[in-house]
Amino acid sequence: MNQFEPLIAAKLNISVKQVEVVLALLAEGATIPFIARYRKDKTGALDEVQIQQIQDEAKQLQEFAERKAFIEKTITEQGKMTEALQATIDKAVTITDLEDIYLPYKPKRKTKAQTARENGLEPLSVLLLEQQNIDLETAAKAYLNDKVTSIEEALQGARDIIAEQVNEDATVRSKMRKCFEETATFQSKVLTDKEAEAIKYKDYFDFSEPIHKIPSHRILAILRGFLEGHLRMSINPSEEDAIELIEELYIKGHLNGSVEQVKKAIKDSYKRLLQPSLETEFRTLLKTKADEEAIQVFAENLKQLLLSAPLGSKRVLAIDPGYRTGCKVVCLDEQGALLKTSLIYIHEGNKKTEASYIIKDLVAQYKTEVFAIGDGTAGRETEQFIKSLGLNLPIFLVNEDGASIYSASEVAREEFPNEDITVRGSVSIGRRLMDPLAELVKLDPKSIGVGQYQHDVNQYRLKEKLDQTVVSCVNQVGVNINTASKNLLSYVSGIGPSLAENILKYRNEVGKFSSREQLLKVPRLGAKAFEQCAGFLRIPEGGNPLDASAVHPEAYPIVEKIAQDLHVDIKTLVGNETLLKQVQPKKYVTEQIGVLTIQDVLNELKKPGLDPRSTLEQFEYAAIYAKEDVQVGMVVPGIVTNITRFGAFIDIGVKQDGLVHVSEIAHRYITDPSEALKLNDKVMVKVTEVDIPRKRIALSIKQANEAPSHSGGQAPKGKNAPPKKSLAPEPAASENIVDALAMLKNKFKK
Repeated sequence: MNQFEPLIAAKLNISVKQVEVVLALLAEGATIPFIARYRKDKTGALDEVQIQQIQDEAKQLQEFAERKAFIEKTITEQGKMTEALQATIDKAVTITDLEDIYLPYKPKRKTKAQTARENGLEPLSVLLLEQQNIDLETAAKAYLNDKVTSIEEALQGARDIIAEQVNEDATVRSKMRKCFEETATFQSKVLTDKEAEAIKYKDYFDFSEPIHKIPSHRILAILRGFLEGHLRMSINPSEEDAIELIEELYIKGHLNGSVEQVKKAIKDSYKRLLQPSLETEFRTLLKTKADEEAIQVFAENLKQLLLSAPLGSKRVLAIDPGYRTGCKVVCLDEQGALLKTSLIYIHEGNKKTEASYIIKDLVAQYKTEVFAIGDGTAGRETEQFIKSLGLNLPIFLVNEDGASIYSASEVAREEFPNEDITVRGSVSIGRRLMDPLAELVKLDPKSIGVGQYQHDVNQYRLKEKLDQTVVSCVNQVGVNINTASKNLLSYVSGIGPSLAENILKYRNEVGKFSSREQLLKVPRLGAKAFEQCAGFLRIPEGGNPLDASAVHPEAYPIVEKIAQDLHVDIKTLVGNETLLKQVQPKKYVTEQIGVLTIQDVLNELKKPGLDPRSTLEQFEYAAIYAKEDVQVGMVVPGIVTNITRFGAFIDIGVKQDGLVHVSEIAHRYITDPSEALKLNDKVMVKVTEVDIPRKRIALSIKQANEAPSHSGGQAPKGKNAPPKKSLAPEPAASENIVDALAMLKNKFKK
């Protein structure tokens, strides 16, 4: 048994056996989606989140073990390891514990205390720590030499040694750490003469909040203001209380000269060594915690965005709107292939008529079934123009965040080497409507801009978490191997960029895949990769109906046995709930496949290849088109475009998203907007404030449920019914959110 497994099991409240199995599968090269989906019998049906937690905990414990081994080796090489010290090290349970123990033995630049020791003052420091009522002057004179020429120099050197000893005392550091955790405040003040320049940080000009209460977005806002040179910041408990805690550990005698010297040393230790060290430590801890919360927000939002409802296979006319440069138009077939491009001008009177003829002709010629219009510059005006043509086709405004980044990317150049950036952008808008997941995986997840402070958080952790989210979403939905792009295939369990390229090359040379088994003919795609990827790849038009489902090939023999026992062929069995209800899962258990997997197989057979995403519904904004049209008191429909810890951003169709503060989301008390909202939710909102110069629109969902809606928009279904009132207290709606927060949506509009 691995030494870490019991620790992980206890922390995650699962069995040691489950941890053992997961770590063994990961060591064999199994991916998290594969383990969660196809190894439920072995893991006891652990989900992806739990498996990821096991992996993360194992990684942290491995880092702890490596650091412990290094510290033991270093202290041993110094000849300072003792049985008592080894026992103390063995009791350590965190990296912080280890570092506190290691601090006295850690190589460091020359300190005041080291100089004092070299000058022969250590015995004097020991004498002072005894705190006897001695004649200090006489005691200090005994240590004068050519380097220590005065009594005060001798006493100062002794105090320096005591100060370092206090600082390196693991018990002291533990008590100080607890003092910081429970009583320290995060404070910020504006720098002198920076008031005008730092106006967006006005809420933090004279700010203080306990560190155990301060939310992540405020930490990141203050840190940003600090790094930009607008604010100074500090993290401190009460100095008096902190020093008193140390004195309780060190002061043991009645007040006398020696005690006064030790007290001076303690105060110096706290102000010069302990406080700066712990302030840095807690700044790092708070930043890490804030990063993790912000990254989690990104991951949650990204998941919802990637799993947005797809339109499906429809012929689309996509428009990338523009004013002076015109609107780029593309026609796509049911698979998203580019059929035709054009350019129209709808904002110049003499060209508007020509534009209407072009659109009508393209619709007729390419049998267009739906319009996709980018929601950026001129989006609403373009929507108005298309409506005026009377074509009676569905019109969707498509979120185009990141479309311009895709257009200039290497991926876009590979797909459309002979088309310019504007054509690529229009195609992306159309395809994003048809299948958001397939199109958005072509972008760096960070460029989609769904979160807060994406440039301020740990970039490695952000990329790691967002990549995990993309992998999870792609494998949850499944991928049609005959239509998937290289980018989409690369996120499938067990494949990656290199094999994805080989699959595409094989598909181009040989033609469409007719069976999953054919994957084994792809160069370098061996048995292990096949095991990991096969269940997530779909072949809807293949010869075996199971190849279009999430049933893994390793379970095909069981399905064949079930069909045989029911005296039908597999084609008849698939989708036949009446027949499948007759199956007793336990009858088909084998050494390799248990009841949980068989139950999964039966559920999949009932609705093979079912897309877990919801159905796309058309949405219509109110008849307002610019932020200047927005008036306080209006109740209008909107779409949730971004969720942060402090509120949600809502697109009401005026090119400026409004902010619903967390206190204005629901009638019940909530601390996190994601408790009540998801990305792309359709909601009714009431306008509570409009500040054009500061680019702010404040909205309320709660108040919208109590007022009649503004004419010109369709009230979204299911979201505008007034919720039952709760007696729970609500947070104050007056909490200010600075411009730095209100503008955190990080949109990538053209």
